[in-house]
Amino acid sequence: MPARSIGSSSSSPAPVPRKLAAARATMSGKSLLLKVLLLGDGGVGKSSLMNRYVTHKFDSQAFHTIGVEFLNQDLEVDGRLVTLQIWDTAGQERFKSLRTPFYRGADCCLLTFSVDDRQSFENLGHWQKEFACYANVKDPEHFPFVVLGNKVDKAERQVAAEEARAWCLAHGDYPYLETSAKDDTNVVVAFEEAVRQVLASEEQLEHCVLGRTVDLYHNAKPGSSCC
Repeated sequence: MPARSIGSSSSSPAPVPRKLAAARATMSGKSLLLKVLLLGDGGVGKSSLMNRYVTHKFDSQAFHTIGVEFLNQDLEVDGRLVTLQIWDTAGQERFKSLRTPFYRGADCCLLTFSVDDRQSFENLGHWQKEFACYANVKDPEHFPFVVLGNKVDKAERQVAAEEARAWCLAHGDYPYLETSAKDDTNVVVAFEEAVRQVLASEEQLEHCVLGRTVDLYHNAKPGSSCC
C-alpha cells in the first residue's frame, strides 16, 4: 500500500529536524513513517522476511534481489500508528554501489544472517560498519539496530543463539530475534521490535531536546524584534 505523507501546513515554518519531527508525530498520535533496512549477506532470506511480513506468503524459489526493493506496511504498535517502509537490499558485493545510496534516512537497520551459514554471521560487523558509514551514523552503539538470526527452520545450524546474543551485547546490546520466513516464526515480532526500538530512540530525543528548550519570548518586551 502506498506511503502516506505525514503532516502539512499552509505556512512556512523553520524546518524541524527529522528525528524531532518523528518524535512529535509519535507523541501527537499521528501516523509515523519509518524507513527500515534489511541488511546482510545474499541468500540469508531478507526478501523472504519482507514478503512474508507484508504479503503473508513464502516463495521457496525466490530470486536474489538486484539492487534494492521496498514494500510498505501499516501497523499499530503499543497504540501508535506506523507506516513501515521496508527496504530489502542486495547482499552481493557487486551491488554495493546500488544499495548504499539508500542507507541515508533509515530509522532502523535489521542486520540479518542465516543460522545455518556461519560466514553470514561473521559478516555482521562488516554490514554494521558499511551502514554506519553510508548512513552517516555518528554513534552506532546507540542507533536502533536489531539482529535477526533467520532460517531457524533448518535442521543443521552453525551459529548458536548464545553466540549471537553475545555478539549483540558486545556491539551495542542490540535486540536479537530468531526468525523463519518459511515457518512464519517471529516475523511480525521482528518488525514490531524494530518499531519499538525507533520509538524508544525518538522519545529519548524528544525528552532531551524539549528539556533544553529556551523560551525566546519570556523576557521579550512588547514590540521588540530581532530584525
